[in-house]
Formats: sequence, C-alpha cells, structure tokens
Amino acid sequence: MSIATPTLWAVTLGLVLVLLVADFLVTRRPHEVSLREATGWSVFYLALPLAFGGWVWWQHGSAPGSQFLAGYVVEKSLSVDNLFVFMLLLTSFAVPAALQQRVLLFGIVGALALRGVFIAVGSVALQSFTATFLVFGVILLLTGVKVLRDARRGHHEVDVSAMRSVRLLRRVFPVTDDYRGTRLVDREGGRRALTPLALAVGAVLATDLVFAVDSVPAVFGVTEDPYLVFATNAFALLGLRALYFLLTGLLERLVHLGYGLAAILGFIGVKLVLHWAHLAWPSLPEVPTSVSLGGILAILATVTVTSLVATRGRRQPPTEPTEPTAAAVPATSPATPAAPGIRRGRR
Repeated sequence: MSIATPTLWAVTLGLVLVLLVADFLVTRRPHEVSLREATGWSVFYLALPLAFGGWVWWQHGSAPGSQFLAGYVVEKSLSVDNLFVFMLLLTSFAVPAALQQRVLLFGIVGALALRGVFIAVGSVALQSFTATFLVFGVILLLTGVKVLRDARRGHHEVDVSAMRSVRLLRRVFPVTDDYRGTRLVDREGGRRALTPLALAVGAVLATDLVFAVDSVPAVFGVTEDPYLVFATNAFALLGLRALYFLLTGLLERLVHLGYGLAAILGFIGVKLVLHWAHLAWPSLPEVPTSVSLGGILAILATVTVTSLVATRGRRQPPTEPTEPTAAAVPATSPATPAAPGIRRGRR
C-alpha cells in the first residue's frame, strides 16, 4: 500500500519539474563548474532528500521512513558507479568543460522519464504476480555477478563508435564538424544537422536505459511503494550533475566501489528471493528494512575506506585539454582511433 495521495504525487512531480527548470536556467550560459558551485549544489541535493525522509518518518512512521532512506542510499551508490561511464563518454566525445553539465542534465531528464515507465510497469507486475519478486531478485543477482566481473577487470569499457544509438544518429542525420554552444541542432552547408553535443546526449540516454534495468528492481527490493521508489530515484538523479563535478577527482580512487556494489546488488537480490519465498511459505524468514539499511551503509563505508587506503599517495596525471573539433566526433569506421585512455570494446 502506498503512502501517496494524488495531491502528494502532484506536489512531488511539481517539485521535480521546478528543480529541473532551475537546473536548465543555471546551465543556460555555458561555464565550467567550480568546486565551490559543485559543493553548494551537492549539499543542497543531499539536504533535500534527508529532509524529505525525515518528513516521511514523522508523518507516516518509521517503516516508510527507513524504506525511503535505504532506497535512497542504494540508488545514490548506483549513481556514483554510473558516473564512471558518464566520465568516459564525456571524454571520448571531447565535450568541452563548459558544456558537460548540459549533457548530464539532458541525461537526468531522460533517466527520470525512463525510471517512471519502469516503476509503473514494475509496480503493476508486483501487484499482479508475486513471482515478479523472484524475477527481480534473479536480475539483481546476475547484475551483481556482472558488476563483480567488471570490478575484477579493473576498468570500465566504452566504445562510442560501436554504440547503436550513435551509429543510428550518424546514419540518419548529418553531423556538424564542431560544437555549437548548447545547440543540439544547427545549420551546416545550408541544411540542418546534429551537433556533436546531440550525439553525446544520445549516448548518455542510451546508457540510462541500461542503468534503469538494475536500478529500479534494486529499490523495489527495499520498498514495494511505487511512490517511494520514484522519490528515491528522483532525489538521487537530481543531484547527479553536481555530484559529478564534485567527485571527478575522487572517482578514480574508489577502486573497490565495484566490489561493494556487487555485494549490495547480491544482498538485495537475496532479500527479494526470500520475500517471494516468504509469500509462498510464510514460515520462511524475511530480511527487515533496518537490517538492509545497516548492511548497505556498512558495505559502502567499508569499500570507501579500503579504496582510499589502497590509493593513498597516488597522484592523478594532469589532463590535457582537448579541442572539440570533428576529431572528437566518433565515426563508425573501425579505423577510427579510440580516445586517449578509453579501451576498445562493448560495455
């Protein structure tokens, strides 16, 4: 049973829309994001869900409140891992620093829309078929195994020239030779053409679809309330733009994050399977939400500390500025050289 009323849904969606409009207004003039600006927005987007969680706890009780906080922590931790892929995409497309936040913002809007569809479908499936809990649990267990394998390989792989979304856009539309500010479409040779920014946005939206497959079941493993699932996703995604610029220098040091995420996905997968089994055989135990929240926080704290200890004293090599020219736009030809630091291969 959901805690949300139609009025609460309307207020929440209105708040999300207002925050998105504010973000677009902030990024309407391209500029490089300073550490001070990223910190300020990150603090705001951290305080907002904590205040909301406190309101849910006070208004509806400890059970929904703890479910929201646990779901938010899960979604936020998965979002940090997604930032690795976004960082590689922005690098391989040679997106100018002043335009990077606009690409991320388009990605956030697309992710919110996709998550909304996934949440609606997942909620209906859970209410209609109890076996959906088992399906979601298996999906998370398999995803956890994949994340663990990626962590053991020690790198993320992104080949933008092999991405179907990029190849389709280049096949259907002409592409300009360089970036044209924040414009996605501009005139080139007397006809309308996509800019490299549009290709970068398309690639980010395509990865959002993949991320939603494991993200939504993971939060459903903490709460069955579709409103709380949407709220956790919305609050985690809204703060992603600022978090990217705040953690850019720290991301490379979180070398054990993949192991932690694999453990979290596996833990929630087992929780979903046990919940399905409990519905079929009530004598079997379930995992309480308080245990889930404590376990997730313990795993994240452990991998953060071990990552920082393992990379202590490591220095980041200085990055060379890249000119956003036609060379930055990936061609579909196999002869196209990969961007520096990007390994060839499908993700």
